[in-house]
This record gives sequence, structure tokens and C-alpha cells, in this order.
Amino acid sequence: MIFDPLRLAGAYRIKPELIVDERGAFARRFCADSFRAYGLETHLVQRSISFNTHAGTLRGMHFQAPPHLEAKLVRCTRGAIFDVMIDLREGSPTYGQWHGEELTAENRLMVYLPKGFAHGFQTLVDNTEVDYEITPAHVPGAAGGFRFDAPALGIDWPIADIIVSERDNALPASFVGIRL
Repeated sequence: MIFDPLRLAGAYRIKPELIVDERGAFARRFCADSFRAYGLETHLVQRSISFNTHAGTLRGMHFQAPPHLEAKLVRCTRGAIFDVMIDLREGSPTYGQWHGEELTAENRLMVYLPKGFAHGFQTLVDNTEVDYEITPAHVPGAAGGFRFDAPALGIDWPIADIIVSERDNALPASFVGIRL
């Protein structure tokens, strides 16, 4: 696996190293020793899948409040997404900044979000599936979030015709004051 640090402190793009032969390809997508070498969480205790029927579907921006902060490993297993992370860590040099990555089934890229980040994504094609590995397990009472179009962030979502849930649309309009 190739770990490329992103501009947000502690976040990584992870590219599997494919071993290709006449049968196809093989790659590791997780190795505790490799993650540990970069100081990343290795005890990913929950795996979740998000199915999304239509291009333009937006989920986010979500996080878990202390003491239930989540680290996430995210990949797109079918279709394509624009994946966005926002650093909400108290005292972080990249607090309040966002980063987006295009994850597709074809490019096989993954992103690692450390604890204290908000997360969301927009599907770029119909019938997209996203796979998450998370630590710790989701705690419904600790769930938090803010709107995907928070003016202070200025996220440039690729598809203007956004499909968003009533729940996500009703989230607070700003992340200002949220420190994890």
C-alpha cells in the first residue's frame, strides 16, 4: 500500500499496490502493521455500506462527538464519489479546512480520516456503493453534523443538482464553534 499524506494533518490517500498476472490482480487493502507505521488507527471495529441510487446524492457532513470520535477508512466499491473531509480538531493547524478526493471503483483509492474530522460525499454516477471501516462503533447519541453547503467552507460539489435527505438538510448551517 502506498500512503500519501493529504494537506489536512493526519489524513491520507491510500493506494493499493496491485500484483498483476494473467489471472487479474491482487492487493492488500488493510495491514495493521502498515497503518501502525504511519500512526493510524488499526482497530477498525465497524464496517458499513452506503448504497446510492442516483448521481448527485449527497450524504454529510457527519461526525461523532467526544468521547466517541471516529477514524474512518473509506473506499468506493461501485461507481464514483467526490469524498470530502473537514478537520474539526481543536488546535489543529488545518482546523476548518476541507479536502476532496475522487474515489472510484476503478481507481481503487481509499482515504483515511483521523478522529476529529467531519465527513461527507456526493455520488458522481448512478448506483454507487461506498464502504466504510470505522473506529469506534457508531453511537447514535453522539452523532453530529452540519450542512454540506456551509458558507464558511465553500465546498465546490461537482454536481449542482443535489439530492439530500431531510435530516441532512436540517443540520446547522455552520461548523463554526464545533471543535472535536
